[in-house]
Formats: sequence, structure tokens, C-alpha cells
Amino acid sequence: MGPGGRHGGGRNMGIAKMPKGGMKLIMRLLKYVTANYKWSMLAVLVCIIITSATTLTSTLFTRTLIDDYILPLTQAENPDFSPLAHALMKLAVILFFGALCSYAHSRLMINVSQGTLKRLRIDVFSHMQNLPIKYFDTHAHGNTMSIYTNDIDTLRQMISSMPNLFSSIVTIIMTLTSMIVLSMPLTILTIIMSFVMIYTTRKLGQRSSKFFYAQQSNLGNMNGFVEEMLTGQKVVKIFCHEDESIGRFKELNEQLRSSTYNANRVANIVMPVNGNLSNLIYVMTAIFGALLALRYTAAGTPLSSPITTFAAGLSPVVSALTVGTVVSFLTLIKNFTRPVSEVSNQINSIINAVAGAMRVFEVLDAQPETEDHANVTLVNVNENNDGSLTETTKQTGVWAWKINGDATSGEEGYPKLVRQRGEVDFFGVDFSYPILQDDGKEVLGRQVLFDIEMDTDAGQKIALVGGTGAGKTTITNLINRFYDIQDGKILYDGININSISRQELRRSLGMVLQETHLFTGSVMENIRYGRLDATDEECISAAKLVHADDFISRLPNGYQTMLSGDGGNLSQGERQLIAIARAAVANPPALILDEATSSIDTRTEQLVQQGMDSLMQGRTTFVIAHRLSTIRNADWIMVMDHGRIIERGNHEQLLAMKGKYYQLYTGNQITA
Repeated sequence: MGPGGRHGGGRNMGIAKMPKGGMKLIMRLLKYVTANYKWSMLAVLVCIIITSATTLTSTLFTRTLIDDYILPLTQAENPDFSPLAHALMKLAVILFFGALCSYAHSRLMINVSQGTLKRLRIDVFSHMQNLPIKYFDTHAHGNTMSIYTNDIDTLRQMISSMPNLFSSIVTIIMTLTSMIVLSMPLTILTIIMSFVMIYTTRKLGQRSSKFFYAQQSNLGNMNGFVEEMLTGQKVVKIFCHEDESIGRFKELNEQLRSSTYNANRVANIVMPVNGNLSNLIYVMTAIFGALLALRYTAAGTPLSSPITTFAAGLSPVVSALTVGTVVSFLTLIKNFTRPVSEVSNQINSIINAVAGAMRVFEVLDAQPETEDHANVTLVNVNENNDGSLTETTKQTGVWAWKINGDATSGEEGYPKLVRQRGEVDFFGVDFSYPILQDDGKEVLGRQVLFDIEMDTDAGQKIALVGGTGAGKTTITNLINRFYDIQDGKILYDGININSISRQELRRSLGMVLQETHLFTGSVMENIRYGRLDATDEECISAAKLVHADDFISRLPNGYQTMLSGDGGNLSQGERQLIAIARAAVANPPALILDEATSSIDTRTEQLVQQGMDSLMQGRTTFVIAHRLSTIRNADWIMVMDHGRIIERGNHEQLLAMKGKYYQLYTGNQITA
């Protein structure tokens, strides 16, 4: 974070220009705050008014102190100080009450701001869990992380500035009213000079808001780059890319420095300008007020002059301009010009925090995965003697789709149960990955799947083979509904997958990815991630099934060995075995294996393959494999090339064709 903070800290930075849509964001944040802290905010406002009133009371007491107590006491032969002491005691009680209100206001705002940020972080994180995979594919992870750490913190400054802004406005109004009562001519002079100060401040700072948004964006970009470099440090060192990485970091760091400098450069100018203008107002008012006071007679009767005649015509109180009035008015000037400067600073804190709020609410406004037509869920069932199914909450190993039907259709017989078989069929499926443009709009990119037709039967092992970019992984993404197709349809046991709840659909599909990810925790906890209610015995049985128990038992603490840094203390093959055990303990009706054994040595692969064969028994399984030896026993092998299925059949049939599969398997180039 740059010096001065993301929002200029507490310095006066000039009145920045409100970005487009900024007021809507501010009102939205206010609603967000008041939704849970309405009474707290009301109490804060009451405390602010009381605090401002007590401060003003002490200032106005200066006039009474001089004119009614000090001057008479200096002229008395036997001064009696008891009335003065009594007045000071009452003032002390008032100020003590004001101090209590100020303390309460500060404590309440700490609770409101931190509580709001806590809820906001929870809401952002919860919303992210419902965002589609395409959101994370199109947004840098480090940039997204910056929203939690930097952008949300700017909202703390915004929330804290709003009550202070209200306090300053209340103080200005009360002080201005008191100044008018004390002396209209001096008030007019003060207002004119204050407008000069505001105009100067605004002109100096109105261009800074766009740089604050650029600062937040550049900070996110730099965080994203650092996150990529940390996760890819081995690749950087392998290819001796350190100098290039440093150069790119310097470039991003310079962009951040430049935007931060531009956003904060007014601060060093406005603060002394405002201070000097405030002092100038004070001096001019003191001179003008002294001249008015000196033109009065000792008896207090005003001498005839155009100024005093004009003042007397405006207010009968003006004619009583005394030394105490002038001193009290000069004190009020400080109370008036200070909030004027603070208002510009607090408005800047709010306006500049809008840049962070924009990024936070962009995430909250991102379209989550919707379930508009999802009326099918996955349930455990018992199979009766007559072949009928009965839903149960127990783990039976027998699954069924529960079709709830359309309540408005008037159809009878719903809900009904359909046995989960694992038949996944594609009919004329076309697909293109979405691309996020610079303006935030989403458009379709290059088409990656063309007219995909696939007909599978329950319990079959379907292998997808082909070169890189052929579309193999895309097909598994579509089965999971990580993305929705543009044309055609996909049926799961005869049910359109768009009718199946995404969560239930994915629960029916155990998936082992090529890129294994392990979470911070014990080995047992990572295996149990596949099914959170699994017992230790079930987790150990799953590990034994995929032959992971052997190496786990040799770890320092066995299944209780703690993993961190994505399992960096394990080999790639061991990490993959834990991921396979995680899928095994889930005991899903169907499986998707995306290069599940790619990181395992040949000997271990043979052991794992035996376990995988047991795991795949009776389950429809989609296998993506580059090692064609592992899919020789597949029922169907789909050969893909540039988004199309060009060959299909079992191992022997495809070899007999002497086409693309034959070429991939034997390494022999087919000539015409």
C-alpha cells in the first residue's frame, strides 16, 4: 500500500470528483450498514449532535465569561467568585456529558464499521461460492484476493467518514447560526473567505478520483502477479526467468507508484493552502472585529458609522459588539473553518473509497449459477422386492433421481423416482467458451466443440483420447455444468441436465482432476473432503482401495500427518493418490477421471488401476487419458480432433480402422 494509504489517510486532499454511479454506491453501502445497525447509527447521530452542541456551548461561554464575569470582577472592590465557580461547574457537567457522548459515538462506530466489514467479507465469500467456474477462469486469482484485503478495507474508511461528515456539517450549521447571532458583518466576511478556501481546495483536488480507481486496479494487478509468481516459482527458476519476472514486477510496481502519486499529490499542496487561508480568515476577522469594537463608546453605545448602522439594521444584537463577543467570534472561526476543511477531506475519503466499493460490488453483482428450471435432485433409495424404489436418508449405495415435476402443470404422480444408471448422452452439442472483454461484457469466443453425439449405457467405461486442445476436458466440464452449452442437449438417464440441480448433478459425479489440490489439514481430513460425514474407517478403506494406505502409513503421523502448501511435502504421485482416495470415499454413482494417473509411476499405476477398476465397477466412467494402455479395456473410445469426434469404438475396432487412434497407439504415421 502506498504512503498515505489508499485514500490519502487523514490528510486534506481537496474535493475529488465523484465518479459516475458513485452516489448509488454510497446509498447502497448506507443501506447495507443500516440493515443491521439501524439503531446503532441512530444513536451515533444523536451523540454527534449532543457533542457538537456541548462544544458550541463551551465556545459561546467565552463571551459570557469575559463580559459577565471577568470584566466585572476586575472592576469590583470586593470580587465574589462564587457565581463564576457555579457557572464553571455547570459548564464542566455539560462538557463531561459531551465527552461521554463522544466516547459512545467512537465505540459504536468501531462496532458498526468492523461488524459491517465482517458481514461484507462473509457475503462476498459466500457469493463467490455460487459463482460459475467461468468467473474464476476469466479473473486473476490474486486480483480477486485483493478485494478481500484492500478494497473492503477502503469501505471501512468510508463508513467511518460518514458520521464524521455528519458531525462536521452539524458543527458548521450550529457554528454559523451562532456567528450570525453574534455579528452579521463578521459572519459575512467569514463566509466569503470560506468560499474562497472551498473553491481553491476543489480546484486543486477535483482530478484525483480517477487515479484512486486506477490505484486500486493496479494494486490488484500487482497482487495477482505476485500470487502467480509464488505458485509458479519452480517454473520461474527452471527456465531462468528471474530477471524477466523482476522486470515485470518493476513495471507493475511503477504503475502502482504512479497512480498512487497522482492520487495523493494534491495532499501536500492543499493542506498548507487551507491552513494559511484559515489563518488569513482569522487575522482579517480579528482586525475587522477589533475596529468595530473600538468604535463603541465606553458606555457601550455605538458611534454613528455606516458599518454599525448597517449591522444594527440587520440584528438588534449586533449593536452590542463587545470584547467578549469578538473573542468568542474568533474562537467560532476556528470551529467553522476546521469542519469546512474536514468536510472536503471526509468527502474525499468517501469518494476515493468508491473505487474500492466498485470492485467489491462488482463481485456481489456477478451473476451466480442459477437453478431456474432445476426440479430434479439425487437421493438414496432402497430397492423393494417388486422393483419399486423408496427414498431413504441412509447411505445405501443405490441412487435415484427425484423428479419433483412442475407444480403448475397439473400432472399427477409427482414426485417420482428414477433409478440412477449413469447413462450420459450428447445430442448435437456445440460449445464456445465465453470471453470477458475489457469493458466487462461477455462474448463467445472460438467454437471448441462441434455437433458432439454420444450414446452411453449404464456401467460403461468411456474413454476420451486425442491431442491437446481436442476438447476432451471441455466435454467433462459440460457434463458437470461448469459451463452451459449453446446448442444441442445433454441427457443424464434421459433427463436434461438443465433440469438437475447443479449441486446434485456434481454430487453424482466423482471427479479426479489432473491438477491435484490438497487443503491445509491432515491426510484424513483431505480424504474426508470427498464426503464430510465419512468415518475414519471409511476413509482408510478408500485409501486401501486405491493403494494409498501403504505410503500414508509410512508418514510421520500416518493419517494425522498435517499437510500444508498444497501438500508440498508429498510427491506428485502421492498427492494424486490422496485425490483418488477422496473420490473413492465419496462413493459416487458415476466417475470422471481427467488424467487421474498421469503423475503416478508405472508400478504404482498398475496398483492404482486395480483399485480404480474396483471403484469403477458398476459405475459409468469417463476417462481422459494420454496413456492409451490404461484404456484398452474401455467399452467405448472416442477419438477427438479439433472439437469433433472423428472415431469411436473399442480398442480392437479402432486399431482395425488404422486411423487416428492407430496412429496414436502405435506411433506409426498412416499414409494414403
